[in-house]
Amino acid sequence: MGPKPHWLGTLLYVPVLYGVGWLISRPWQWLVPSLRPDQVDLIGALMALILMLISLPGRLRQGLGVREPWKFLGLVAPPGRILRSWLRGTLKAAVLLLVVASSLLLAGAARWRGWAGLDGAEVVNALALAAGVGFAEELLFRGWLWGELGQLVSRRQALLAQAVLFGLAHPWWRVPGLGGAGLLGGLILLGLVLGLQRRADAGTLWGAMGLHGSMVGGWFALQAGPLALTAPSPEWLVGPGGPGNANPIGGVVGWLALGGLILIRRPWWS
Repeated sequence: MGPKPHWLGTLLYVPVLYGVGWLISRPWQWLVPSLRPDQVDLIGALMALILMLISLPGRLRQGLGVREPWKFLGLVAPPGRILRSWLRGTLKAAVLLLVVASSLLLAGAARWRGWAGLDGAEVVNALALAAGVGFAEELLFRGWLWGELGQLVSRRQALLAQAVLFGLAHPWWRVPGLGGAGLLGGLILLGLVLGLQRRADAGTLWGAMGLHGSMVGGWFALQAGPLALTAPSPEWLVGPGGPGNANPIGGVVGWLALGGLILIRRPWWS
């Protein structure tokens, strides 16, 4: 391994990419006036992701002396290990969603409508969410960020730091009151779960991608069709966001499910 990265470069790398992506996306507002502001922002995020994919190998080679950047990021591994890791992560996501959904149903905070309410368009959206969020956020946080932090601090400190930064990077502050604090705590727990997943997979990122993406896409699919949260559901239990947009990792059920998985992963803390 070559020289250590500088704290300032690590902290500014993604904001600079996002800023450039934002600037590139602005002309789309005039070129295609029918685009909504959120669609223009999505174009900016995609541009930032493309810029990261282009610039990241060079950054790792020159800044850290990494000879195999895609292996360092956890994307390159034997096909069998990739498949096993992805399947394990996806299975864990299914178990977590089952625990959350069952708990809400038993508590009377949700009712089951059956799979008939889930149409093809929503399935496609769920798969797109799973693939997009799983790849982009895991490459950014458990791939690049955790790797650079590991050159600056100890392994355990890097694990905790990437989880905290992962939580802070999400718009938890938009949720008023204690719901925002609950969501931030849940995001940090999720960051720890995903980091421990990569460590348990011997550095391969695909298990964390499967776990993260399947949780996001699976929860979207559940709320879009089979699972209906009841209007008076307490936020502390189901998570902030209200019926149709609740985020379960910000509630007690999500916290307990993620905390249980962290306890199971204790051997990979050090």
